[in-house]
Amino acid sequence: MCCFYIWVPVVQAGMPQTLSTSDMVTPGSLSPPPTEPTDGEQARQPLLDGVPSSASLDTLIQQLVPTADYYPEKAYIFTFLLSSRLFIEPRELLARVCHLCIEQQQLDKPVLDKARVRKFGPKLLQLLAEWTETFPRDFQEESTIGHLKDVVGRIAPCDEAYRKRVHQLLQALHQKLAALGQRPESLLGADKPISYRTKPPASIHRELLDICSDPYTLAQQLTHVELERLQHIGPEEFVQAFVNKDPLASTKPCFTEKTNNLEAYVKWFNRLCYLVATEICMPAKKKQRAQVIEFFIDVARECFNIGNFNSLMAIISGMNMSPVSRLKKTWAKVKTAKFFILEHQMDPTGNFCNYRTALRGAAHRSLTAHSSREKIVIPFFSLLIKDIYFLNEGCANRLPNGHVNFEKFLELAKQVGEFIRWKQVECPFEQDPSITHYLHTAPIFSEDGLYLASYESESPENQTEKERWKSLRSSILGKT
Repeated sequence: MCCFYIWVPVVQAGMPQTLSTSDMVTPGSLSPPPTEPTDGEQARQPLLDGVPSSASLDTLIQQLVPTADYYPEKAYIFTFLLSSRLFIEPRELLARVCHLCIEQQQLDKPVLDKARVRKFGPKLLQLLAEWTETFPRDFQEESTIGHLKDVVGRIAPCDEAYRKRVHQLLQALHQKLAALGQRPESLLGADKPISYRTKPPASIHRELLDICSDPYTLAQQLTHVELERLQHIGPEEFVQAFVNKDPLASTKPCFTEKTNNLEAYVKWFNRLCYLVATEICMPAKKKQRAQVIEFFIDVARECFNIGNFNSLMAIISGMNMSPVSRLKKTWAKVKTAKFFILEHQMDPTGNFCNYRTALRGAAHRSLTAHSSREKIVIPFFSLLIKDIYFLNEGCANRLPNGHVNFEKFLELAKQVGEFIRWKQVECPFEQDPSITHYLHTAPIFSEDGLYLASYESESPENQTEKERWKSLRSSILGKT
């Protein structure tokens, strides 16, 4: 099981913590294949056309298999491919699907029923296209590609267009896997940022306002970074982050732990929190610190307007970290009305009720968008993870009779599917490499460094702060 810590920041003083084709047929337009349900499978109202709310794994696999007269609903395909990895490895699932196709369509016979195969072939290719497009990492192993080529090779003699189509499919798959395997240097570099423990000399330190002094521009560049990082997160990572081993499976785990991109995205959130706090604590004069705070308030407001809620929350969290919030003389020079409005929008009260309302508004705007800018929805990621975590913990994967709880996985697929749609939006803003490079690589204070910088800017006010300052100076500066 992947060890993955969830952190949902409260908007109060505190420190962040490190945490994981176009359709060839009309899906669902045809009747499902006749399958014999096991006891109890039809006891409840079907959730999708022909799909019970719970069923045996074998029945659900059969429901995925197309025939000459049937193609599963698109929603079913995504839901089952997303959740099935809890019970069966993707390569084994593909092997079973291919075996059922060969058996049911009699593709192992010396002479094929060409009329039947010509009705079945496009549906098989469509299923493989949807699978490889949405879950390309399922096809990283040569054995998986082998199953795909074998079943298509059996129908290819009936129509040469099938061979050409699968060649195009495999080309697209290889390109997608290559793109996923080439993580930008920026994504790798931010995992281990350089940390200041003390204020560096002014001659070697560059401040963000020297690079970008326009809040809207910085909000756009933050959106660039967010969408770039989101592109690398596969839907399967949401399942793999919280999976427990299936009690009915063999002793071998269902898959290796693959949540690196998800965890890297959470680390980016923490980095942005610390970067904001560093930029505020760095200036020696309170007037300059106040200017930086007001700048970030304006950046946060622009992020809200864009629909970039993840950067918005990171900025608010950075400004609410204890080393920043204790700078009372600095905050006295800040016009805080706009900041309080933003805090209200991200208030955790009522399970982030205000934020969820704003998110629904952004989601609706995205669906009815007239421009690419209106399509942007970047959710507060830690809260999305928390929602999925509690959905997973609150419902069993299997019912007492051993059936798969498909109703649970439909809800999971609904949440993950919406996120996948949001992350596929192309960023409409032109990238400024100098700004994004700074966001990824600028050194930041460690936690102790933030406190020390804060105490140097505004002296400790009580005995607890004085003792902490003395301890920090002793450990970091080597002073007694």
